[in-house]
Amino acid sequence: MRIQKAGRSRSKGFTLIELLVVVAIIGILAAIAIPQFSAYRSRGFNARVAADCRNAATAQEAAFVDNNTYTTATTFTVTTSHPSATKGCVWTSNPAAGSPNLVCS
Repeated sequence: MRIQKAGRSRSKGFTLIELLVVVAIIGILAAIAIPQFSAYRSRGFNARVAADCRNAATAQEAAFVDNNTYTTATTFTVTTSHPSATKGCVWTSNPAAGSPNLVCS
């Protein structure tokens, strides 16, 4: 003979409240993480633009060492950008006194 406890049955699964709490927690975490991820990607694209500009300038200088002239003129300017970046960079081979070669804005 089986005796069951009065009023208690063994149900398997989650209640609606438990599921709502989990969904709310996931929503809060997503609201925090998505903007951070966007900012992270933007910084990565900006760094890529600056690195590409430096690499192109280094290639021009290497060509100058080999040929004793730049490929197009006596000076050069490299401009880089990316559709997903928030800034572009310009490298000038002969900047004004006290000015940097690489300017990103």
